[in-house]
Amino acid sequence: MLACLRAATVIGIDASLVDVEVDVSFGLPSFAMVGLPDTAIRESRDRVRSAIRNSQLEFPPHRITVNLAPADLRKTGTQFDLPIALGILAASGHLSHRHVEDLLVLGELSLDGAVQTATGVLPIAVAARRHQLRELLLPTPNAAEAALVGDLHVTPVGTLKEAIDAVAPRPAGPPPARSISLAGTVSGTAAGTHDDGDVTDVPDFADVQGQALTKRALEIAATGGHHALLVGPPGSGNTMMARRLPGILPPLGVDEALETTTIHSVAGLLPAHGGLVRRRPFRAPHHTTSDVALVGGGSLPRPGEISLAHNGVLFLDELPEFTRRSLEALRQPLQEGAVRIARAAQSARFPARFILVGAMNPCPCGLHGHPVRPCRCTPGERQRYRARLSGPLLDRIDLVVDVPPAPTGDLLTRPSGVTSAAIRARVQAARERQRTRLAGRAERCNAELSERGLRTDCRLDRPTARLLETAATTLTLSARSHVRLLKLARTIADLDGAASIGRPHLAEALQFRMVE
Repeated sequence: MLACLRAATVIGIDASLVDVEVDVSFGLPSFAMVGLPDTAIRESRDRVRSAIRNSQLEFPPHRITVNLAPADLRKTGTQFDLPIALGILAASGHLSHRHVEDLLVLGELSLDGAVQTATGVLPIAVAARRHQLRELLLPTPNAAEAALVGDLHVTPVGTLKEAIDAVAPRPAGPPPARSISLAGTVSGTAAGTHDDGDVTDVPDFADVQGQALTKRALEIAATGGHHALLVGPPGSGNTMMARRLPGILPPLGVDEALETTTIHSVAGLLPAHGGLVRRRPFRAPHHTTSDVALVGGGSLPRPGEISLAHNGVLFLDELPEFTRRSLEALRQPLQEGAVRIARAAQSARFPARFILVGAMNPCPCGLHGHPVRPCRCTPGERQRYRARLSGPLLDRIDLVVDVPPAPTGDLLTRPSGVTSAAIRARVQAARERQRTRLAGRAERCNAELSERGLRTDCRLDRPTARLLETAATTLTLSARSHVRLLKLARTIADLDGAASIGRPHLAEALQFRMVE
């Protein structure tokens, strides 16, 4: 007998539907699986067999053939266990339903029949709604995540027996649809949230003594989505200030939260019973991280750190210590806001719009330019150290800040700096000006301005244009640096509440490019 159910496989951050066709026929006992399954799916034969038997059900001693259609699409993941098990039971006569057209099933099985948490549930739920399926049968811990998609009935199950009961015949009529709430709840049932966007536990800028220029640079970066590089000796506070940047970023919008949640779902980073991610990500990989872990990839493409930082902050401490290959791999994502991973088996595109904050010492010993302690490095050593960052990579960084060491006396006094809440209020006000100006366009902040946006939003009067021309000639700015300088000046003007870019805004932007 033949049974057919619907499942799905995730490619990049999108999902494709898969028909799980199970045939149980007379013959020598065997279990064949076709349709380009990966190793995890092929191993499901042993999990499914044990789960059925340990659920006090009969595993058919016949010839079993499982086809995953379409046959030319590579399937990955362990979420095919549950549909395969239900298909075997249906084809062998233990279930009255043998063909379920409007139900999508996913879940990994334990040997005792328990249904384990799955990854990539959010894009699968989106695909189910796109194909007008009415119901999604999935593990209980993933119910809150799937419920973020409206117009889809979510049926959570904890065991194989519960799944069997769930697919039993029902009275005629559509199942009740569940609706999403922006707070991460489903009508009648709490969906929960991964994070509510609260930043009270993020370190506060008020604890940082001095460093007014660095705070100003990070405020500008948060306002316009610009990339920054902090250069200072050990102990100057590069890391502590970078970790405070999420505390001044505006909260995620609904679309941004869904994008972020989708990426974390595919990566398997959402906690059990987790819902919508409401806090902007902050990723800080170690400098020994490989280029695949940083950018993404693998034989079956998976998101890397830059995609996990989408809509948030990517902090690279000790930037020159990263491998040259890893740093150069950042160039295209920094420019385009996405990364495309191409492999022989398949290719995938991952979004990667983030604020890059790098931190580095001015030289190998870290003391070049220190007001008290002498530097032990030769000019050649300093040059080789800085040459680890290529010109094209630095060309994509808008703000380069010299962070001096804090005076010893300041460390003993009580902090009295501006709070993150006050800075965040200024950032949100400037972002609102950008949102009004960019209404109806694809850009979301000044760093994403297109060439057409530059012509309309970054017009200069004659004195300001002359200053820019002189600076471009003196600093030998590339065309890309010229464009990024205009975007930076536009952000500074937004913070100032100005309708157009003036000489003070451009002059302040220039100081962040005049670095040795």
